[in-house]
Amino acid sequence: MSDRPRVILSGFADEAANNKTAIEQFAVFAALGLQYYSIRFINLGDGVKNVMKLTRSDIQQIRQLQDEYGLNVSAIGSPIGKVKLENVDDGTANIYVPFETYLENDVRIACELAHAFETKLIRGFSFYHPKGNDPQNYVSAVVERIGQITEMCHRNDLTFGLEVEANLVGQNGSILAEIYRQVNHPALTLIFDGANLVMQGYTGDDLLAQYEAMKPGLRWFHVKDYVDPQSKTQGGHINEDTMAGFVPCDLGASAYEAILTDFATICPQVEARLVQRGIPGVFVDLEPHLKGGGQFGGFSGPDGMGVALRALCRVLDKTGFDYHLRDFEDIKASRGF
Repeated sequence: MSDRPRVILSGFADEAANNKTAIEQFAVFAALGLQYYSIRFINLGDGVKNVMKLTRSDIQQIRQLQDEYGLNVSAIGSPIGKVKLENVDDGTANIYVPFETYLENDVRIACELAHAFETKLIRGFSFYHPKGNDPQNYVSAVVERIGQITEMCHRNDLTFGLEVEANLVGQNGSILAEIYRQVNHPALTLIFDGANLVMQGYTGDDLLAQYEAMKPGLRWFHVKDYVDPQSKTQGGHINEDTMAGFVPCDLGASAYEAILTDFATICPQVEARLVQRGIPGVFVDLEPHLKGGGQFGGFSGPDGMGVALRALCRVLDKTGFDYHLRDFEDIKASRGF
């Protein structure tokens, strides 16, 4: 058995499909050799739906199809936490939902979906503070809400992953790490995403500092990369729908090689903690946005997802990780040999 650190490859399958149909998504992922996917948007013939809007019939149909293609769900790619903290007009289109309603409706639904798809992970976010205000002023309010979300996940034997992303309170690694520290809950983990930091102007040592801040809570990676946006200043509001600098993870400014080289030293311990919570290991989720991205998703196409996966494998090979893509042994097993 290899003594190299191990990660599990996954990705947002809707990025791989021109029309986001389930069969397109699953066929591309199976052909690429992936065995896991994060479910976010999917088209079952009646239009594209977010995972949060799936019916019981939809879920049954998806599960039958994913079994045919040899796939399992790594995480529910929910938009939990992408709503306003306060009911104020700040010039954005973000919606506000009273938190108790949000907790009992959206968060509960996300937990039910995780059970239905037999995953232990729900991806989420750290809420929108009023545009133009200092996010540090809203950390306490976010801690209160994320604490309750995480506790609901915990009571459902699930883990909540908090992703770093522009325009939210947890828009950088330092603030996200502070939220993690104050919530202080075993069911909360952090998700690193290099492009989400680079597009805000974090590069070089500044970017590595954001990774270092997140490291105590880091259990999960989203992999997309971005070329250095020279005109951006750290902490400013980002128009996510106009960002066009996404590239494979070996071509951008996200320093994945340096970050993964460092993460390799703690990966076995991180994996052990995840296994204790019923999670099979450290997921590395491709979310490349190679043909475009926005506030609630992105698109790479079948070819773009292939380009992104090969780039990721090159970086993982260089940084000393083990990972698995389907091989003939998997084919034989699927045939009952």
